[in-house]
Amino acid sequence: MTSFALARAIAAGEISAREATLASITRIDSTDDAINAFTSTSYPRALQEADAVDARRARGEVLPPLAGVPYAVKDLFDVAGEVTRAGSKVNRNNPPAAQDAFLVSQMQSAGAVLVGSLNMDEYAYGFTTENTHYGPTHNPHDLTRTAGGSSGGCGAAVAARQVGIALGSDTNGSIRVPSSFCGIWGLKPTFGRLSRRGSYPFVQSIDHLGPFADSVESLALAYDVLQGPDPLDPGSHALQVQPVGSLHQGVQGLRIGLLGGYFHEFATAPAREAVQTAAQMLGAMDAVEWPDAALGRAAAFIISASEGGSQHLEDLRTQADDFEPLSVDRFIAGALIPAAWYLRAQRFRRIYRDKVNALFQHWDVLLAPATPVAAPVLGSEWLDINGTQMPTRPSIGLLTQPVSFAGCPVVAAPVWPSGTGGLPIGVQIIAAPWREDLALRAAFALQAAGIAHLKTVEL
Repeated sequence: MTSFALARAIAAGEISAREATLASITRIDSTDDAINAFTSTSYPRALQEADAVDARRARGEVLPPLAGVPYAVKDLFDVAGEVTRAGSKVNRNNPPAAQDAFLVSQMQSAGAVLVGSLNMDEYAYGFTTENTHYGPTHNPHDLTRTAGGSSGGCGAAVAARQVGIALGSDTNGSIRVPSSFCGIWGLKPTFGRLSRRGSYPFVQSIDHLGPFADSVESLALAYDVLQGPDPLDPGSHALQVQPVGSLHQGVQGLRIGLLGGYFHEFATAPAREAVQTAAQMLGAMDAVEWPDAALGRAAAFIISASEGGSQHLEDLRTQADDFEPLSVDRFIAGALIPAAWYLRAQRFRRIYRDKVNALFQHWDVLLAPATPVAAPVLGSEWLDINGTQMPTRPSIGLLTQPVSFAGCPVVAAPVWPSGTGGLPIGVQIIAAPWREDLALRAAFALQAAGIAHLKTVEL
């Protein structure tokens, strides 16, 4: 049962929150040796939160929207009493967090039950969750393959039905890539929509936080409860909450386009099939050109490397050997980027966003593949994209980086094309800033038509 259905069942007294939590714990304990999605568990807290929900129900109280629903968070969210490692070895000796991250508090207020923290690329700099310190996360659909990154633990945990909801982050694609590779739903909200207070930063000027889920209803419900004003995070902009009920409005009247050009060129045949299947169902036949996609990706690379390297400069000087071998050279190189390059990339970003936003004068929703390929085998160094050999780790984000650089909201929808050996490839459903509701409506239409959905994993 999905998290959305589980919340209703708990509220109706059909199952207790403790029973739901114990089922999640049992699933984690029986599958995570193979998957390695979790870096730590918080079972005592989970059972305490579940018992509090059951006590409220016994008193006849109206339960909050996610009461009793188990979830987990990427290991860059502060959890009170736990060290926020952000996938690193360097952070292990940091003091425990004094309080929960804002979004964790939002989930707790909604009655959700936190069962643990999830594996990730160190400091969120990667697309494969091949973490040398905590081990790689394996794709539940094929344990030899990557779950994506940097929120790979999130994608794997939801795909393996360990939890139905997870919270992750997305700078250059770190929600959409694991959603694509693991065949689950993910939402990268508008830049600034959700508070980032209490999360370990990668690139302050691009980082987004958002949910993964087992259905569109679960995704929308999690998104609803995550929203809210946070006066202590001046970078967040709380607007009117868009309720789950808007999903049922359908897509009639929406102007839906299919991104071509760059997004066609760097997609393999299965990725093109996935997006064409979604486009046909949604009635999106017109090709649309996204402006300056390659330049947007290049500028995102410069800003990511520069801010990432600057963030860790002191540790790079004193304990570079403790960094992830797959990313330490990129952090060092980023710290050496000239300030003029960074400033030029930021100036270009303002022009770029204006060009992208102009598209939505003519279109409500745009479609594109989320990844060029299905999940590669762990350790792969090269991807074949239409006959061109490209380095695996950076190239996984070819189709996500230009979109997040503009700050647009995106739902990643799990589609199952041919030619992948049964593996999924996600479709990006892109809307104008602050119009997550439109992307979710299109996602719900794809789910209702059976085009996009999760598949059962046997482990």
